[in-house]
Amino acid sequence: MEIKWLGHSCFRLKGKNTTVITDPFPSSLGFAMGKQSAEVVTVSHAHANHSFTSAIDGNPHIVSGPGEYEIGDVIILGLSTFHDDAKGSELGKNTIYQMEIDDLSICHLGDIGQGLTDSQIEELGRVDILLLPVGGGNTVSPGKAAEIMRKLEPSIVIPMHFQSDLSTSSLLPIGQFLKEIGISSLEPQSKLNITRGNLPVTTQVMLLQP
Repeated sequence: MEIKWLGHSCFRLKGKNTTVITDPFPSSLGFAMGKQSAEVVTVSHAHANHSFTSAIDGNPHIVSGPGEYEIGDVIILGLSTFHDDAKGSELGKNTIYQMEIDDLSICHLGDIGQGLTDSQIEELGRVDILLLPVGGGNTVSPGKAAEIMRKLEPSIVIPMHFQSDLSTSSLLPIGQFLKEIGISSLEPQSKLNITRGNLPVTTQVMLLQP
């Protein structure tokens, strides 16, 4: 599978037969998503910076809430979570998605604003690749993001939803999250090509450039 970060919380997950795009955004966010097509688009919540589905070609199947979905050879589990740490009373709900693509389990946390409960962790099960918001704002703090990472114990963590030179949003830079996990810096890569056979034995954090 090929994983490309398009910016903010948007990734292109390109499997052998099916392409999934997560949380597409408008150009006003500062990133250039480019012309994209997919069979499946996931939306974590209704904010425009996470639900700009009209930008995606290919007449994709839109997944926008909790439930179990099987689309082509992709299996998706959507779990309802809160967009804040006050049980949704401030910002409402957020959906996290666990996706089975090419025998890999990818978890996209969307704009999660709470720590994961034991029951949610159990329901998610094995997480090979975690797409993790680390820039605070209306999501978890860098410290809470590090805590979620440790609880899920994924093979690979790819940070998202943080301040960059391209973004017009007001988020924290990635350095604060890296400090929480004891890493001084990361060399960004243009994309990640991964199979079940070459997953790392211990958790590795990988930074992608949009």
